[in-house]
Amino acid sequence: MTSQEVSDMFKAFLAGGVAGCCAKTMIAPLDRVKILLQAQNEHYRHLSVASSITAVVKKEGFWGLYKGNGAMMIRIFPYGAIQFVSYERYKKMALSWLGQDSHVARLMAGSLAGVTAVLFTYPLDMIRARLAFQVSGEHIYTGIIHTFHSIWHQEGKMKGFYRGFIPTFMGMIPYAGIAFYTYETGKRIALDHGPKFVSKPSPSQPDVKVLTTPCNLFVGGVAGAIAQTVSYPLDVARRKMQLGHMLANSHQFGNWMQVLLIVYQRHGLRKGLYRGLSINYVRAIPSVAVSFTVYEFMKQLLNIQPKNNSL
Repeated sequence: MTSQEVSDMFKAFLAGGVAGCCAKTMIAPLDRVKILLQAQNEHYRHLSVASSITAVVKKEGFWGLYKGNGAMMIRIFPYGAIQFVSYERYKKMALSWLGQDSHVARLMAGSLAGVTAVLFTYPLDMIRARLAFQVSGEHIYTGIIHTFHSIWHQEGKMKGFYRGFIPTFMGMIPYAGIAFYTYETGKRIALDHGPKFVSKPSPSQPDVKVLTTPCNLFVGGVAGAIAQTVSYPLDVARRKMQLGHMLANSHQFGNWMQVLLIVYQRHGLRKGLYRGLSINYVRAIPSVAVSFTVYEFMKQLLNIQPKNNSL
């Protein structure tokens, strides 16, 4: 690997981390409510999304909407950085093996990037979920360090931090693969066949076209919506397994398939496996859109725009 490639990788790492933090900070309140609804928190499970947001503010104050966000920021910077850097590397390898126009290569690169990122950052996602599920007056954990210490000593050390990893792993394969593939495909179509107003010259490389910010946000939003719809039931299973003994019936959740079956039997498809999907659209669509858009902006700012129109 040349010094230029190392420099570009470091810049891509920084760009991906910043993109992830911007995206997650924007939708942190919706993330908190999504966790409460997904896991059927007794204080909020009977409420709608809007009513839950109001109830959280009333019960826990405005900053209650950001509970667990500290752990999220600690997690999301390396997550976003690893995901985007690994996608660039996996895509380069896959395209060299399968051909420059291979759709399978782009799907594969996105899936592998998502799995790689989640593998390294999953314990922080576990901690964040535990903190976000708590409500004022019923705290089990006092903060990130206490949560880490409790899980380590009470739930099997490192094994405890990967509870629910299998549904996360399986959900990430279609989610990341579809998100990256849909975004890149939409981007290429817009740049190659779209009207002139959807693109502009790159600030750092005038001979290279890039999408305008509104078009970037639109393409990213579509990618996020499609990816979330496909993978959402596995996200529900992941959250319930992550929360573990914080849920009254956690002893019944032996594995992710049992979680899916129990949730479906008790609550059905719409109110069980897709419970909270509406808020997930509201949070995931802008989150993915902002993530891709900020990443593209950072690539241009740091002068790491590729010589072609691929991501």
